[in-house]
Amino acid sequence: MQFAEAVRGRRSIRSFEPRAIEDDKLTAILETVDAAPSAGNLQAYEVVVVKDANTRQALSRAALGQGQVARAPVVLVFLAHPLRSAPKYGSRGADLYSVQDATIACAYAQLAATDLGLSSCWIGAFAPEPVAEAVNAPKHLTPVAMLPLGYAAEEPGPTTRRGVRDIVTWETF
Repeated sequence: MQFAEAVRGRRSIRSFEPRAIEDDKLTAILETVDAAPSAGNLQAYEVVVVKDANTRQALSRAALGQGQVARAPVVLVFLAHPLRSAPKYGSRGADLYSVQDATIACAYAQLAATDLGLSSCWIGAFAPEPVAEAVNAPKHLTPVAMLPLGYAAEEPGPTTRRGVRDIVTWETF
């Protein structure tokens, strides 16, 4: 698949087939995450791979009852690691760059999944404490996003977009 096809073909999928993801595909996604750019190349994030049904159910509850989290065969949980950025960048690294690093890593995972014929749905609406608890995250890590992964059991059409003219300003407001 070409990059532009992956970007334009990606859809937020909320219904997944009850089918496991092949290990080689999951590994390829995680290798893409590892290749994602990060501030100062510090990779100030951690990723937890969740396959356990009970843990996925706990994550679903933490995500305000979003059922796709429980129904996906795999959920990737992206956590900011502020202590990796702080020594080099201070509070800006801890408060912003680590969150950006985790966000970029999740976006790369989402596009890698699409490229491999898998589907996902970015989850940002959740209560962070129960997510951290569900994946046994150390206190210094902050949940940023969850990415349920699987084979789509639905085919939503494209969504409307604002368009380049509406989102871009050239040089000055």
